[in-house]
Amino acid sequence: MGSQNNMSIKNFLRKIFGYPGDLAIDLGTANTLVWHSKKGLIINEPSVVAIMELKGGIKKVIAVGNEAKKMVGRTPEDIKVIRPLRDGVIADFDVAEAMLSYFIRKALEGGNKFLKPRVVIGVPSIITPVEKRAVIEAAELAGAGEVYLVYEPMAAAIGAGLKVDQPGGNMIVDIGGGTTEVAVISMAGIVCSTSLKIAGDEFDEAIIHYVRRTHGIHIGERTAEQLKIEIGAAIELEPEKGMEVYGRDVSNGIPKKAWITQRDIVNACREQVYAIISAIKNTLEKTPPELSADIYERGIYLAGGGALLRGLDILIEKETGVKAIVAPEPLLAVTKGCAKVLEDIELLTRVNVS
Repeated sequence: MGSQNNMSIKNFLRKIFGYPGDLAIDLGTANTLVWHSKKGLIINEPSVVAIMELKGGIKKVIAVGNEAKKMVGRTPEDIKVIRPLRDGVIADFDVAEAMLSYFIRKALEGGNKFLKPRVVIGVPSIITPVEKRAVIEAAELAGAGEVYLVYEPMAAAIGAGLKVDQPGGNMIVDIGGGTTEVAVISMAGIVCSTSLKIAGDEFDEAIIHYVRRTHGIHIGERTAEQLKIEIGAAIELEPEKGMEVYGRDVSNGIPKKAWITQRDIVNACREQVYAIISAIKNTLEKTPPELSADIYERGIYLAGGGALLRGLDILIEKETGVKAIVAPEPLLAVTKGCAKVLEDIELLTRVNVS
């Protein structure tokens, strides 16, 4: 009776004051995306915060998201550019709370501040209870009302349009910035899964090391990411396609340019790509036979930024014998999945892991 009264009071206040809307958040290692229930996708910015260190150990946030990303590799000693999430979970609670607060305030700008929004956040399936509590507390301190957590592979599958609440096997491979999640889903639950800390960030690191080793030039994270996006591939589709980059000569420290080809990126990321394929094979081996038949018929769905690596679907199909399908708008899959469960209370109840 008490919960019903509370719900009635909330609905009354929403009608009187105007409800600001609910939020679906993909709190990613590389990027944070926010979907507003009334406005659609309103934020897609890097999960980066610039901090100025003042006297007495005091830290002041001076930039978040896009503005902070511009400062990477270009700041004086008293300014640090921090990524508060590592491997998909909060590594620096205070900075993560500041970042979440910024994005939530920005999402609700101009709305009624009296009523707090419901928020659904996608989190890795390997998240610990302590890390779950940290995410919820950060969201609540940032201005959220009710906070729900959904495992990222589940959210990605829902966002990809898979019917996860029905009997039958669906395989999703969500390749984010910090983690790759491979999961077989049936009846709104994860039947078996594999998670590994190899994803977009590791691709970038591999490119940095390869370019240094083979071309004698040290490039930064932003340049490596740009190479991955512009010419990156899992197999040689256009071997001579390339891009000119600038960095520092490792032998004398003098600025230097180099021509990097698609073949270079394929070679640089080979180990990481095959680690993901190995995770897919391991998950398939753990899958019950009946669900395996469904997956063979329906295919393996790829989501997340890593799904955009050219030729990855072709290579996965070659290595597993199962067709691989890149989800529509793979970068938005988790966010769209969180947004869909906001609209379906029954599904939200089933997939909520808070």
